[in-house]
Amino acid sequence: MFSASNYIDKVDNAFIFIVAISFAFLVLITFLMIFFVIKYNRKRNKKAVNIEGNLTLEIVWTVIPVLLSLGMFWYGWVGYVDLSNPPDDAMLVQVTGQMWKWGFEYENGIKTDTLYVPVSKPVKLNLISVDVNHSFFVPAFRFKKDVLPNRDNMVWFQSDEVGSYDIACAEYCGLHHAYMYSKVVVMPEDEYNTWVEDQLKKLNETVPGTN
Repeated sequence: MFSASNYIDKVDNAFIFIVAISFAFLVLITFLMIFFVIKYNRKRNKKAVNIEGNLTLEIVWTVIPVLLSLGMFWYGWVGYVDLSNPPDDAMLVQVTGQMWKWGFEYENGIKTDTLYVPVSKPVKLNLISVDVNHSFFVPAFRFKKDVLPNRDNMVWFQSDEVGSYDIACAEYCGLHHAYMYSKVVVMPEDEYNTWVEDQLKKLNETVPGTN
């Protein structure tokens, strides 16, 4: 099955897991509140007394949240490990964030303001900022990574679905932050190779002595 990004299943499953748990507790707690209010109201239970301690109940309501929290942590940890370990054969692109645009530089010297990548190829992005804090966010790929001045950061992805996807800045970075958009264009390999050849020709034509 084709996917826009290798992170979609992990992130979506974690989200569904957390929402399902939250919804289940919402229903359970609401039901129990209404049930106890009706069953143990003062009119029906004039001799009711408060229970000062129940060891079994306290153990249950401590252990269950701990187990659920560990489950959420595990989902997050699996995604983090994957995000932090690009394959050795990943294509390298340097991403530069600045007020208020993204720039992309490939290993062969090509520079663009749109990220072009081949389909089904792992891509490693080295993230740097030349001014303030930014955040490299591709909603369709389900990842977001801080882009900080004086500090290199990294993220990688692989898309198996040809298409064009939005890149945004998810960290408020000044007056025109809302306009700091670009695109990831995922291309078939043959089209990508043709694009690279065209870009290299244009690059050579602009460099003196290379004609």
